[in-house]
Amino acid sequence: MADRFQIDNPFSGEIVAERRYLSANEVEGALARASRAQRSWARTPLEARIALCEKFCAAFEASSERIAREITQQMGKPLAQAKGEVRTCVARARAMIALAPEALRDDPLVPVPGFTRFVRHEPVGVVLDISAWNYPLLITVNVVVPAVLAGDSVLIKHATRTALCGEAFERAFTEAGAPEGLVQAVQADHEVVAKMIARPEIGFVSFTGSVRGGHEVYRAVAASRFIDVGLELGGKDPAYVAPDADLSYAIENLVDGSFYNAGQSCCGIERIYVHASVYDRFLEGALAEMRKQLKLGDPLDAATTLGPMAQPDAPPKLEAQVEEARRKGGRVLCGGKTTTVGGKGRFFDPCLIADASHKMHGLMVEESFGPIVGVAKVADDDDAVRLMNDSPYGLTASIWTKDQERAFRIGSQVETGTFFMNRCDYLDPQLPWTGVKDSGKGNSLSRYGFLSVTRRKSFHLRTQTTR
Repeated sequence: MADRFQIDNPFSGEIVAERRYLSANEVEGALARASRAQRSWARTPLEARIALCEKFCAAFEASSERIAREITQQMGKPLAQAKGEVRTCVARARAMIALAPEALRDDPLVPVPGFTRFVRHEPVGVVLDISAWNYPLLITVNVVVPAVLAGDSVLIKHATRTALCGEAFERAFTEAGAPEGLVQAVQADHEVVAKMIARPEIGFVSFTGSVRGGHEVYRAVAASRFIDVGLELGGKDPAYVAPDADLSYAIENLVDGSFYNAGQSCCGIERIYVHASVYDRFLEGALAEMRKQLKLGDPLDAATTLGPMAQPDAPPKLEAQVEEARRKGGRVLCGGKTTTVGGKGRFFDPCLIADASHKMHGLMVEESFGPIVGVAKVADDDDAVRLMNDSPYGLTASIWTKDQERAFRIGSQVETGTFFMNRCDYLDPQLPWTGVKDSGKGNSLSRYGFLSVTRRKSFHLRTQTTR
């Protein structure tokens, strides 16, 4: 395997950065620094950990223009959206800071005369965060800030596509005054990562990526360790437009939820089920909304809303899904082909396919991860629920209706980590971010997000020994 890698700009093709993979000995050094820092950090009062994370937020904000531009150059996200990701990253960090005192406090038990009993949430040690490129800040902050607040140190192994984002976290924590080794970005190949996982210093592994990658990480941990693993994997998130939906509102939001970030979102909308009574109006409105919302172009241009695909192999995969859908009766209403803008970029023309069915496996069952969405007509709520559950994934799902009781009823039947009414493609830091089936295991965000980066210790003290 090569000892270096390059990051190309998905629009211009220019090389943005080149980095060297760390050797096994260098990773040993990073682990040693992380372990030393963690042992000291675990004894640091929570107030000091909170203060550091607040200073991290300030340092991150101060570098926001640089960080946003690096995101755009590395993976093609329009600059306006990249700036939004920086703001959301900081807001999410501050939300977790606000939750920390309650989430990390000792849990008292019902008093028993002569005893003191409570549960303490202790740090797990060194957290290994194997992060992804599509939301390179938000995915990372979900792990890093709760871990630091809990008393852990963190090694960030970011995707090679967005390696500079891992460095941005390390740099901001260093500027904030973090102890040496507390938060480090490491560039490591698969073989070295597997060796890291096997090391006793590692107390928790978080992985965001493909289902195949999740299985590989889970096997690597199980082969030698009894530590927990958080897996955020694929999504094929469905939406159901009920007959009583506010149709214009649903259309506007579902187009945004399907095509934001060029559809490269685990919780983006990838399949839409529309009640027969509003099906034709939905398709007509969605086409008009796509023309209104989506503008392909240079992602550094403020007017661009849909950038190029981050990975070179994405457009051919999407083209194959379109062709399969067309062969099996789907109507391609717009887009569906690889394209360029001014001769530049690996773009995919945003695609809306009507009359979709689950015979179109690529479009309606397996993950697309691009600017493409299939729309299927359904007869009733039961039909919608059956199809929404017909997927190996279960990250989020949404219903578009004015009837809250309908939302509760359908939400209780849909196999998903998060169920929305009149909303989609959103993470609320007060709620646990989790999935079912091949979307993974574990939680991040909310007070439950601290559970993975801590371990429970029971204290059972007999305070009276005389009878």
